[in-house]
Amino acid sequence: MTNLNVVDILKKSDALLEGHFLLSSGKHSNKYVQCAKVLRFPQYAKDVLSTVVEQIKDLDIDLVVGPAMGGVIVSYELGRQLEKEAVFTERKDGIMQLRRGFEVKEGAKIIIAEDVVTTGKSTIETKKALELLGGKVIGVACIADRTNHDIGMPIYSAIKLDIQVHDAENCPICNEGKIELVKPGSREFKELGI
Repeated sequence: MTNLNVVDILKKSDALLEGHFLLSSGKHSNKYVQCAKVLRFPQYAKDVLSTVVEQIKDLDIDLVVGPAMGGVIVSYELGRQLEKEAVFTERKDGIMQLRRGFEVKEGAKIIIAEDVVTTGKSTIETKKALELLGGKVIGVACIADRTNHDIGMPIYSAIKLDIQVHDAENCPICNEGKIELVKPGSREFKELGI
């Protein structure tokens, strides 16, 4: 599957959105990738993530871990295709943790599974939590890589997207004042009342 096919699937499933979006990092963007829209179709999830599996299948992986919410289905599907155990982390009191009786064996080689990586905030928090438990994170596997900087680990993605991101105070969309700001993601912003 080529990047063009991945883009086609993102568009067919209404996962590639255009407008004015508040990202979980607090930054603003004119485009947003809502991978939950892709993941609601098992065949699309299988097809898109098979491109990532091709990139990581020869890595020595013991465990696939996805941060909740976006990484839960991704970790399951990657684990299914790789025939590896798949679990997830979640925030409790604002801290990313492994819960529900999930365990990391000392020295376990872990791939983090994400839907979209933009700033890497959830990925880096998950990596820290897993390393505190004795795991060794070898990279992150995702549907869409939106990063424009090094997050300190290899990224294996179905597609690399170059989408503009702006600090809230310098957002040209806000300055135009024509498109309302929307927060489509799952992370809450207590300081913004969202």
